[in-house]
Amino acid sequence: MRDHLAGGYDLVIFDLDGVVFLIDKPIPGAADAVERLRAGSTSIAYATNNASRRAAEVAALLTGMGVSAEPAEVLTSAGASAALLADRLPAGAKVLVVGADALRAEVRDAGLEPVASAEEEPVAVLQGYGPEVGWRILAEAALAVRAGAVWYATNTDRTLPSPRGPLPGNGSLVAVLRTALDRDPDVVVGKPQPGLFTTAATVAGARRPLSVGDRLDTDIQGAVGAGMDSLLVLTGVSGPADLLAAPEDRRPTYVAADLSGLFRGAGDARVPAPGDTAGGWRVTRDGGRVTLDGSGDPVDALRLLCGVTWDGVAPSAIEPVSPEAGEVLAAWGVRAPG
Repeated sequence: MRDHLAGGYDLVIFDLDGVVFLIDKPIPGAADAVERLRAGSTSIAYATNNASRRAAEVAALLTGMGVSAEPAEVLTSAGASAALLADRLPAGAKVLVVGADALRAEVRDAGLEPVASAEEEPVAVLQGYGPEVGWRILAEAALAVRAGAVWYATNTDRTLPSPRGPLPGNGSLVAVLRTALDRDPDVVVGKPQPGLFTTAATVAGARRPLSVGDRLDTDIQGAVGAGMDSLLVLTGVSGPADLLAAPEDRRPTYVAADLSGLFRGAGDARVPAPGDTAGGWRVTRDGGRVTLDGSGDPVDALRLLCGVTWDGVAPSAIEPVSPEAGEVLAAWGVRAPG
């Protein structure tokens, strides 16, 4: 076992949006992290809930950004959804597809017939993210489901990360139909369901995989459900306040500011941090009173504080002692500035 976090694992499964890139630009350090893992003979997989691209398109996008990837290393919710439908429906069955061209292509390649109207009597509706999805196709999907079609969603991520802030994701579009139909989808395929994680491990023949993600409610919850260790990076959707308040099924094994955390000692990233000190920080608990003192890397303070908030202390009850502690808590939005 090597002396850094990633050295304890034989496969690293990366989420994409918010971990490796934001929309169409690589996150600094992502390419270096991937190449360093490859140099150490660690297997790589990419697992994404975004159903707007096929595996080969994702691999080409990554390669164009300088992040090495092969189509066989990429698992998408679009591909997984089409495979599931092909397993459950007869060949040639009609599926009303709500989403991007990539999702329709996956359905077609799975031996099914993608359609765009409820009048064609589809037996299933498959809904995934697509930037051009609008009222007309959502209306057709609502009519089809009311007529008896089984409703599948590739994923239910409420938002997509972007350099401008979170944008509506497929979960927001699913919410439109949920409101119109007054019901949930029959099947959700992507994360937090464990299928993408377990498939990645099986394909790689991995015995000890690590999942890396930016969302507690998909990446981390999915890894927990799959029985895998996980690393939360703070480059995407979930932030420190979310982590402090995370329920048990959304708590990562490690947390780091970015992918460079893969090459720090495992003990330096484990969450919660053991004891009452980490880096230059100290947490003191006296009954229901908790204080944070010191200075240093904010992630070290975060790891310490998870130990008390996950034990029932409200994040808003944490009191700063040093000015640096006050600045960190205010930056996280768990305490008013000053």
